[in-house]
Amino acid sequence: MIKELSGLPAGVIGFEASGKLSAEDYRDVILPALERAAPAGEVRFVVVIPEFQGMSGGALWQDLKVGVEHLRAWKRIALVTDIEWMSHMTALFGWMTPGEVRHFPLAQRDEAIAWAAA
Repeated sequence: MIKELSGLPAGVIGFEASGKLSAEDYRDVILPALERAAPAGEVRFVVVIPEFQGMSGGALWQDLKVGVEHLRAWKRIALVTDIEWMSHMTALFGWMTPGEVRHFPLAQRDEAIAWAAA
């Protein structure tokens, strides 16, 4: 399940993801927010993941599509989680992601939002 975060600085979109992610989560929540943000030219993205139970094949496909379709729009992506393997994956593969990517622990959520907005 994904829900959009409110009260973020101008130009920042954010989400909290938990449980198992589905293609519908991307279609109904992420894509509409991204479509609103992308025309401005720079997408600043915060994703908070307190717990994760995987993602469907459709969600994985949507995730890849979202990144590619808006390749030039990505400016900053802040991953906020205490899930250790996600922070390792960010360190290993963050260079492959368009824009800057940085991991923050859950306790530094506000710092992650400020970094994405800067």
